[in-house]
Amino acid sequence: MSCPDCITGGLLPGEPTGSLSIQGAYLAPGPVNDTTSKRAIVFLTDAFGLPLKNCKILADKLATRLECDVWIPDYFAGKPLAPVRSLLTPDRAGVRMGVCQWLKFIIYTIPSIPAFIQSRPSVADARLSKFINAIKEEKKYEKIGAVGYCYGGSTVIRLGATDLVNSIVICHPGRFSIPEAKAIKVPAAWVCAEEDMFFSHSLRLRAEAIFSERQGTDSFVEYEFKDYKGTAHGFASRPNLNLPEVKEAHEKAFEQVVGWFAKTLAD
Repeated sequence: MSCPDCITGGLLPGEPTGSLSIQGAYLAPGPVNDTTSKRAIVFLTDAFGLPLKNCKILADKLATRLECDVWIPDYFAGKPLAPVRSLLTPDRAGVRMGVCQWLKFIIYTIPSIPAFIQSRPSVADARLSKFINAIKEEKKYEKIGAVGYCYGGSTVIRLGATDLVNSIVICHPGRFSIPEAKAIKVPAAWVCAEEDMFFSHSLRLRAEAIFSERQGTDSFVEYEFKDYKGTAHGFASRPNLNLPEVKEAHEKAFEQVVGWFAKTLAD
């Protein structure tokens, strides 16, 4: 998290309907039926973590649409990288950030430095590995998908190189390296903003090239990249619904997530 877009966004309407469960994770349960679901989704949040209700509302919707459990692990161990009170109203793509935005970002970020250290990638990844193994053991899931937004997006990229998940969706990711993208070995969908300080257009093209170059080789995995016009970093998780083009992009991005997991986690 190193730019004002990390703490901009709007609140989604509605209230969460799930509850806290294993290791303090939020569980949005799939519809109750005669058989136990064999698949689940792990939802990795942006810097606001569990306190921002948006992630829970999106998880509830995913659970209903995909008819499976959706989990939001507390991979920040109770100390999110950004407090909900720091949420700023975003602009559409093409609007430049001024001095005031940068000053507000700095003011809100300085107190969060200890949280960054305590949830650095190696630590957060270890927490996540422990959590996924725990739900696999207790719930007997056969297939697990993972979707991540911003900080969670870069975390999902690393997760895609492990044997913990079967499919991933990466939404406007935070910082990651080309070697990390090359290491992904499961089907991967990318939700791309038009303007993103972390995931620039040139980096987005390099990432797609990594997957297209695997065509016809043993390392090929299914993939897709979709770009959403008029959007900036954070639109899929914290959209400004007052902007019609952002609202439409947010809804289409959600449908991309649903469609990807429906296809890649099918029984």
